[in-house]
Amino acid sequence: MSTAPVIVAVEGSEDSLRALEWALEAARRRAAPLRVVHVRQYAAWGQADVLVAGPPETGGDPVLDEVRARLGDGNGEPAVEYVAQEGVPGAVLPQLGMGAQLLVLGSRGRGGFAGLLLGSNGLAAARDAECPVVVVPRPDREVHAEPPAEPGPRVVVGLHVDSPDEAVLTLAFAEAALRGARVQVIAAYPWPPQTWTAPGQPVPPLVDQAAVENETRTLAEGFLAPHRKRHPEVRADTRALPGGAAGHLVAASRDADLVVVGRHRRRLLAPARMMGSVTQAVLLHAACPIAVVPPAPPED
Repeated sequence: MSTAPVIVAVEGSEDSLRALEWALEAARRRAAPLRVVHVRQYAAWGQADVLVAGPPETGGDPVLDEVRARLGDGNGEPAVEYVAQEGVPGAVLPQLGMGAQLLVLGSRGRGGFAGLLLGSNGLAAARDAECPVVVVPRPDREVHAEPPAEPGPRVVVGLHVDSPDEAVLTLAFAEAALRGARVQVIAAYPWPPQTWTAPGQPVPPLVDQAAVENETRTLAEGFLAPHRKRHPEVRADTRALPGGAAGHLVAASRDADLVVVGRHRRRLLAPARMMGSVTQAVLLHAACPIAVVPPAPPED
């Protein structure tokens, strides 16, 4: 039985070379092959409905030749495959995630505006790919937060106790196990609570913040229980914090190995492919690599 590859998209920029190094280590940890893909854009007007022109090519690509020279023989660990494709990157990149363990890319490519924090291709892949997408940011991102109280490798994961995503927790614990890291769980709760009353109506009783925090932590621990059982070697610490989740996750990204977030919260009438505001904020501002996990397919 073949092992699904780790796929990395390259286009010659420093951002994509950083993504290459991250993907190489990820493939080694998983004992998986690495597939290095260069998508050469041929459509002048960016027709999103045109994905690939002809079969993939395997040679004669200067970008891939540069990567070959950079990696050398690698002693065969992991096995590396080089693929060139032609098409619109924003449409082709999400397609690469079919059958992959991870799709890895840099925060920005050669094109676009210099001031962008994340390129359009990265956003498209994180929104549409069928596998987890890891975006490796530039090393100059600054996060103004206190350093972690405890040193050592750390995987940060966001947990919304009202709509927990098992796929997000599964990836966070699996990645921590591969890295010998601990999991830092961020469970944010809205505070202060919004209370609205009609004129003449009694004011609702005050909400006890300590009670809300305790309930949030208790719910979070319940969702974590099966993952702790599955990975007894992984230590998981839960923080129940007031306010928006995005700010807490970005702050926790300082000196972390990885931040894991879901693509979007489940809503009954939401379109199938979208990205929540928390995930977008983490992609734009987190200081460490970010893994965006698609929602698990609905059960029959």
